[in-house]
Amino acid sequence: MADSRLAILSRHFTSAAEAADCKAGSCSFGQNLGWIKISPEVSEALKHGTPIVALESTIISHGMPYPQNFETAKELEVIVRENGAVPATIAILDGVPCIGLTTEELEILARLGSKARKTASRDIALVMAGRENGATTVSATMYLASKVGIPVFVTGGIGGVHRHGENTMDVSSDLTELGNTPVAVISAGIKSILDIPRTLEYLETQRVTVAAYRTDEFPAFFTQTSGCKAPARVESPEHCARVIDANIRLEQKSGILIAVPIPREHSASGSLIESAIQQALQEARSFVKILIEKEECHNKLLSIISTTPPELDHGLQFTPSF
Repeated sequence: MADSRLAILSRHFTSAAEAADCKAGSCSFGQNLGWIKISPEVSEALKHGTPIVALESTIISHGMPYPQNFETAKELEVIVRENGAVPATIAILDGVPCIGLTTEELEILARLGSKARKTASRDIALVMAGRENGATTVSATMYLASKVGIPVFVTGGIGGVHRHGENTMDVSSDLTELGNTPVAVISAGIKSILDIPRTLEYLETQRVTVAAYRTDEFPAFFTQTSGCKAPARVESPEHCARVIDANIRLEQKSGILIAVPIPREHSASGSLIESAIQQALQEARSFVKILIEKEECHNKLLSIISTTPPELDHGLQFTPSF
């Protein structure tokens, strides 16, 4: 049964690699192309149409401390392999975008931690030119995956429109990248701290196909529910594959967001999360006027809100959403 399901998925995803053809022949599989490097394993998978799953690297450098980040990165790759696909963790090392990392490279990134530059799609050229180490966010991972014909990318939660974004214009580049890059992003939904209704509206404006997996309600990263109705529903891996394949054939040049709810046993109470966010927002408001005067509001406010009040933590963990 599992082999049959994998065969069906493989047929759908093979068409993506062929259609992309690594951007009309510009890619020699497995070689360092001067500006991008593909691991031998990923190269072989691209050649033979083996399913590949792209993985971001910001979770390694900025998501948790060493060695937990290193162990999590390895565990994610094991999960991908156990399900019959090839993992392609994406990062920029010494200025070279890498599609697929060795265990040694994963550990280098894990040890670097926040010393590695958090790299969105707008930052790729800067990191390359400076020969820096960059951990790719959702937008950068999508972009680089698309350049070599990888159609599927799995992550925890995507960025979105920040609360009060109608005033601050603080909108994640994840959303604009989804509107311009034909990659399917499978995630646990939109991060709970964000304005989920406005994020869904913005995704519609960007022509992004959005669906929830086996649920009518859009999930919110830590929780299975958000109070927002999902634009569409998909029922199985095969259903997802057909949507991805249709998007590739249509050549719409926009991506897909499929939100998979966190398993119930790992799901935090939605009310607890919202309570924590509201308390953090209240604490942040006392800093807002000063931050606006110093023109630091956008960067500082998120860091304040992102710190869960200790009394509301109750053992909440970041890892389960993966």
